[in-house]
Amino acid sequence: MNLRLAVTVFVTSLALVPIVTRGQDIPPTSVSSTKEKLVEKSTETIRVASFNVSLYGKQAGEVAQRLLAGDDSQATDLATVIQTVRPDILLLCEIDHEPDRRTLDAFADGYLAKGNAAIDYPHRWSIPTNTGLLGDLDLDSDGDVELPTDAHGFGQYPGQYAMAVLSRFEIDRDVIRTFQTFRWSTMPGALKPVDPVTGQPYYSDTVWQSLRLSSKNHVDVPVSIPSSTSQPSAGVESSNHRVLHLLASHPTPPVFDGDEDRNGKRNHDEIRFWDEYISKPDAEWIVDDQGSMGGLKSDSSADAMFVIAGDLNSDPKQGDSLRSGIANLISNPRVRDAMPTSSQHGISTAKFGRNEIRVDYVVPSSNLNVIRSAVVWPDAQTDLGKRVRATDHRMVWIDIERPSPQ
Repeated sequence: MNLRLAVTVFVTSLALVPIVTRGQDIPPTSVSSTKEKLVEKSTETIRVASFNVSLYGKQAGEVAQRLLAGDDSQATDLATVIQTVRPDILLLCEIDHEPDRRTLDAFADGYLAKGNAAIDYPHRWSIPTNTGLLGDLDLDSDGDVELPTDAHGFGQYPGQYAMAVLSRFEIDRDVIRTFQTFRWSTMPGALKPVDPVTGQPYYSDTVWQSLRLSSKNHVDVPVSIPSSTSQPSAGVESSNHRVLHLLASHPTPPVFDGDEDRNGKRNHDEIRFWDEYISKPDAEWIVDDQGSMGGLKSDSSADAMFVIAGDLNSDPKQGDSLRSGIANLISNPRVRDAMPTSSQHGISTAKFGRNEIRVDYVVPSSNLNVIRSAVVWPDAQTDLGKRVRATDHRMVWIDIERPSPQ
């Protein structure tokens, strides 16, 4: 769900802003012609991206029906952006979830895998979500339990505003960790909303003790990365593969509430969850949906490699969020914020009304060697510059050096 929905786009060329590492000067590349070429990519790097695609409707099944027709203009434009950048691992935000993966498969097979620049993602996961999932809590205290305001996450129907992972590399599904049912009140120091007029908690004790932290989901997705371009995907147990943890979430927008700032506080703590998760491997309060305890642990003899990705709905320098959450996360010594940019819009990744803001992130762990990164915000006069208007967000991506074998 978006922060501010009025969108005006004035864009310039797509720039690949290099991150200089190990004394290596990587020259920038840009796409500025009216006919875009594919964004350059080395076989020795892994490209990881996050893209809020705004593929949601007014009711369940609407988006899938559109996409299955095969000629949806929004999906075609989104696919062109993805085919141009060609991520190896891609997190999609705001795409409908169904247990049978209907919408995701329709997009991947009917649009991404079509055309002269077709790209195939054999490994896919449509992520279950709290949005539109109704429990038995009257969250807005109006006497009724109904969608969208009483869902575990705001949504008009189950599966709205969900996330999905598309990957060229194998996902180890047996060890995926999800935190969909994690209760907000169990987080130490949780920012419990308080009515500023009465000084009393905004939520009743019953609601507070049952309220989920994640407005969509928080997931730790282990992806098996071949350490050599010649190695086929052989699973995470192979000595020729390293595990990259994709830590994905899409916190609630910090608006659409009152003076109690319940959404702002939830957004803050949804972001803080990752700050804690990567820092406290033995934290007993971190318990996933499968009952396993603790934060991110090291893999074998090496520190775990990870990328935090998603539309986090928070900018550390401006906007309506409680900025300390995102500021603390990107300054955590366990991460290296590459600060992807475009040539004239800087680090902004979305435009709501007149305000450009950074809300979309791909933040790698500090033990990953970042080669380059970018926000996809092309010239408005180019074909790609017109197609990016299919959503009010811009894709963010990084190239990391392919990890060495253990």
